[in-house]
Amino acid sequence: MSTEPETTENTEPGGRDTVEPGTADASPAEEAAGAEDGTADAGAAPAPDASESGASSGDGPSGEGAGGGPTDSDTTGSHTTGSDTTHGGTAPDADTGARDTADADSSAQDDSAGDGADTNSSAEDGAATGPVAQDTAGTDENRGHGADGAAMDRDSEDDANGAAASEMSEAEAELAAQRLERERIERRKAQKKGPIASGGKLTGRAAELLAAVRAVESGETAPASVFAPPQPEPARRPPAPEPVRRPGPVTAGRTGAPPAPDPQTVQELRRVLAEGGAPEALAVPAAAVLGAGAGERLREDPWQLLRVSGVRPEQADGFARMLLGDACGPGDARRGRAFTVWLLRQAALAGHTCLEVPALVEALGRRGVPDPEAALHAAVAEGEALVFQDALDEPGAAPAPVRGREDGAVGEEADDAGPVRVLVGLERFALAEESLADGLVRLVHSPPRPVAAEDWERAARSAGGSAAELIRAVAGHGLVLHTGGEASRVDPARLLCAARALGLRAWAVTHGPLGREAFARLLRQEEAQRTDRSPGGGASAAPAGDDAAPVATVAGLLSGAEGPERDADGSVEADLLVVLDAPQLDVETAALLVESLPDGARLVLAGDPGVLWSVGPGRVFADLLAARVCPQVASRVPDPGPLGELVSGVGVGELNEVAAPGKEVVIVPVRDAGEAVHRTVQLVTDSVPRAIGVPAEHTVVITPGHGGAAGTRALNAALKERLNPGPGRFGGFDPGDRIAYSPVPGRTLPGHVVRADADGLHLSCAGTAVVVPRDQVESRVRHGWALTAHQAVGGRWPAVVVVLPGDATQALSRPWVYTAFGRAVRHLSVVHGAGQALPRAVAEVPAKPRTTRLPVLLRQQQQQAA
Repeated sequence: MSTEPETTENTEPGGRDTVEPGTADASPAEEAAGAEDGTADAGAAPAPDASESGASSGDGPSGEGAGGGPTDSDTTGSHTTGSDTTHGGTAPDADTGARDTADADSSAQDDSAGDGADTNSSAEDGAATGPVAQDTAGTDENRGHGADGAAMDRDSEDDANGAAASEMSEAEAELAAQRLERERIERRKAQKKGPIASGGKLTGRAAELLAAVRAVESGETAPASVFAPPQPEPARRPPAPEPVRRPGPVTAGRTGAPPAPDPQTVQELRRVLAEGGAPEALAVPAAAVLGAGAGERLREDPWQLLRVSGVRPEQADGFARMLLGDACGPGDARRGRAFTVWLLRQAALAGHTCLEVPALVEALGRRGVPDPEAALHAAVAEGEALVFQDALDEPGAAPAPVRGREDGAVGEEADDAGPVRVLVGLERFALAEESLADGLVRLVHSPPRPVAAEDWERAARSAGGSAAELIRAVAGHGLVLHTGGEASRVDPARLLCAARALGLRAWAVTHGPLGREAFARLLRQEEAQRTDRSPGGGASAAPAGDDAAPVATVAGLLSGAEGPERDADGSVEADLLVVLDAPQLDVETAALLVESLPDGARLVLAGDPGVLWSVGPGRVFADLLAARVCPQVASRVPDPGPLGELVSGVGVGELNEVAAPGKEVVIVPVRDAGEAVHRTVQLVTDSVPRAIGVPAEHTVVITPGHGGAAGTRALNAALKERLNPGPGRFGGFDPGDRIAYSPVPGRTLPGHVVRADADGLHLSCAGTAVVVPRDQVESRVRHGWALTAHQAVGGRWPAVVVVLPGDATQALSRPWVYTAFGRAVRHLSVVHGAGQALPRAVAEVPAKPRTTRLPVLLRQQQQQAA
């Protein structure tokens, strides 16, 4: 069975376009080591005029040349598309270094348009087939272009430094928010562990009774009010609707920006970088990462330059040779420590929260470290990495953390210990997993807010089907998992309506704004039906207007811009939180979300296990399903129609032929990437609007990667020329352009350009006005007619065109195909040039495993709580 990896991507627009490396049966550390061969960090911007890098071998995609004519007999002419040129180990530049502030490398790598040989397409490839589109278009299709936006001027130091500082601000602001949240969490844990004064937290009647007892014990007279008959409690009323919030325009990267690095530190770094032959433009990002005294630190340990995003090991080695001369060698302890941390960061980009010691030692050896074990020991001794021992084959055994010796020895275990696996990870992700496990077990064992059992049962009977099972599970448990496809969202919607009717403060959160709007519409429909069944009963779950519905995005809830208010302790004021798109939660986001819930809150994690996993490290939803620490409800609501039948088959590894009488599924075979671009433009601009009735603005194109001859860059250039031609005076953008805006790596907001002025590029993203400063446009904004599958997760469109060029076959996997096909609501066109690689990927290439500790930590926390 093939073990080609699932492709993940960094949706940061400026990121290099790479495919997650790995060959058959490759270990996680081999992938981490290969991730940077010929590429920069996923968070790094490409050098000016550079195009997409290759995969682990350093070879770029074999770009398709001028395409042959389309297969339809009535369409003629030749069509070309710009192809991207690969670049090897180029030196990092200002854009490259500005991407990483305080090691914010939790995003995964970009999809690439491919390694691997082209495969001739064939209509007889076993793909799902409906009526083949008989499309016609003009003979002179617009040609694609290989890049969007203008590159920054390397020779302008001030511009480069300004861009670096502005891009650093948002990442550091997010890290600062996470630090504040973790400090609050630690204070909360410390308060729980400390002694509690007798009766110190009692209020109301209980406090009065305690005061009376103490008064009697001391010989005083108890207050008369203690013995007064109890007053009847007022009738509980449903919660009032949340007030409508109407925030003003958001300026990207301006609010809460940290101060710029000290100018003297930057100047000193410029001198050190110049001595080592590195670009002086790296001074600002290096100062942000290394802090005060960065120049002296870098002079003493040149390999610290690896902490700056975009710097590769071979570049750090060259910098060290220039500074240290003969004192520099492959066995230098500083080099071994830096390479250890760098490999762990690359593993995080591939989705792992930790690595097994043998795999990490092997990867260090391949990087030219003479004594890999000594390098690992040194990194552990210096506190740059943490070591854990997790019990194997003993479900009842709790993992025992390694008690490191003074010499940093790794893998020491007690004589009576059973079989274990020794893992190494960065502190950042280790703490996130431990905090997440602790918070989940806390919710499992804290009694939820009581509601009469007969009220829950009445609501369950009214909902019916699998929604009734979900309501009954939530009635008695603090944590519940719900699985199902797109149509299964009706179950959480009915749960939310029922909970709010019972007086609970219930909210739902989604991965992105498109999902938020869709779920708000579904809530209004369910509430209308519920009101028809029970006139006058219950509170409205979704008053008029999307803003009034109890639905927010995960990012909006954590930032406080959306969702319920927070109490004095910082916890959200909610009794029930339903998290949709749960597979998109990485460990850090999930930990912050769980720790924001108060004791007694109910949490429902709902999602489709078949879609692509999170961009960041971890596989939270899959780990919870495997750990079985809480009730799991599988929806029985099937996805309807030919599209539902096709996607359901892909989910179980079968690419079935489906009947599509209404042209719900159309396969368009192509021979090469040039023809794929031509046919895609033809479908979006002519065939789909004419035959299906879906206009171009409601159609999205999904392709495996940003680079290559049929990647998002080339497709967006061709679609812009046809749909919204213009000079692109503002970084390649014009008013009316569809865009994909990434405020932080791993999160994409679709929208369109409104205008551009001295303040920056004005966007409208899901109804929210956003202003992107001029110096951030190139790194934060892409054209958005064509997206990658990770960018499209969480949204659905009336029509979707999936492009499968022959040079992107290694990027295909079952989760990728399942996710891409599942974005279509009414119509799916597949521009198919992948040949037999498509059915092979669906049948043989599942989600790539990720190394995590969450299941073991959950077992440990469960035992302690029990």
